[in-house]
Amino acid sequence: MKIQHKKVDRQVREFHKRDLGHDIAISRSAVVVRPKVRQFPTSIMLDPTIITKLKEKAETRGIGYQTMLKIIVHEHVNQY
Repeated sequence: MKIQHKKVDRQVREFHKRDLGHDIAISRSAVVVRPKVRQFPTSIMLDPTIITKLKEKAETRGIGYQTMLKIIVHEHVNQY
């Protein structure tokens, strides 16, 4: 039983060392989900303090700051 435990640890270590992106691309097993509504890229200039605040709030939610900004815009666009 103890040998099996070491084997699992070795497998976990190997898993963590590898970047599986290449393997996924070769296997063509990844599925890309596109939104039904077409989205358009945009660019805005923001004060660095706003970006810092967005990053802090986004980190607590486990998302990126650009996603956080998108959520804020979506939730509050009708108020203006």
